[in-house]
Amino acid sequence: MKILKILLMSIGFISICAVSIQAVQDGGDTELSKEPEIKVVGEHYTIHALPMPENLNFAGEPVPIENPDIYERMDRELLVNTYWQSNALLLLKRANKYFPVIEPILAEYGVPDDFKYLAVIESGLTQAVSPARAVGFWQILEGTGKDFKLEINDNVDERYHIEKSTRVACEYLIKSKERFGTWTMAAAAYNAGNTGMLRQLERQDVSKYYDLLLGEETGRYVFRILALKEVMSNPEKYGFHYTKDQLYKDIPTAKVKVDTAVTDFAAFAKGMDLNYKILKIHNPWLRDSYLNNKSGKTYYLDIPEKGYYK
Repeated sequence: MKILKILLMSIGFISICAVSIQAVQDGGDTELSKEPEIKVVGEHYTIHALPMPENLNFAGEPVPIENPDIYERMDRELLVNTYWQSNALLLLKRANKYFPVIEPILAEYGVPDDFKYLAVIESGLTQAVSPARAVGFWQILEGTGKDFKLEINDNVDERYHIEKSTRVACEYLIKSKERFGTWTMAAAAYNAGNTGMLRQLERQDVSKYYDLLLGEETGRYVFRILALKEVMSNPEKYGFHYTKDQLYKDIPTAKVKVDTAVTDFAAFAKGMDLNYKILKIHNPWLRDSYLNNKSGKTYYLDIPEKGYYK
């Protein structure tokens, strides 16, 4: 009897907690200032199939959604990225902070704005490190970074420098576009490598990404970009509600020139009215507690304006 009572209490608790946040438009209010509508629906969430967006394209290049294979692959990524709500909401919050850094650099190089979503799927807009030791927002390997003149050593790793790594990604993508002819293929090659993609094109005797039979990761790659582009460009449509003050914000910084060795960044930070943690958060490319700088190179550190950290 005691076990039955506990079981009934648990079922009641589950019934109260089971809610539904609609993932598609249902005619309700979609203003960002409103709280999301929460509905009690018995013991289950309500899950909706998603309508396929019209005129899907990557960097202006159409997606052949009329092909059943392409439709299913796109549908999968839309579902996965819409219903993984916590992850999508975190990405929306981070995008508010980091897209304003990435977007003007893409525009400067003539790389389509859609490629900011490539950084999203590569790293989740975090300073991630992959099992293959690819690093940073753009997941750049050490050899590639050095090929593109990034400084990578025990003291400094510029793959963690958002602006500099974005410029390297742009240069890499432009070279891939020149080689393959489309931005879609350039995006796929960012994942599989130019040599790997060229080998598959020749082996399968096709010229387009959507005609290739690829492994799981590269086969999903462009569709993941497309799905996050769709969801993050239309958050209310997919049931994501938030206020502007809930998004992560960029902290204004000033550039401080350093052209000598720094023996102790903790002491350096104190001299800037900061602590070591905040200094490293804003300069993640500094990889140690000191800087040898034997070559006398000039660096510029980002120092947050006063008043943002108590």
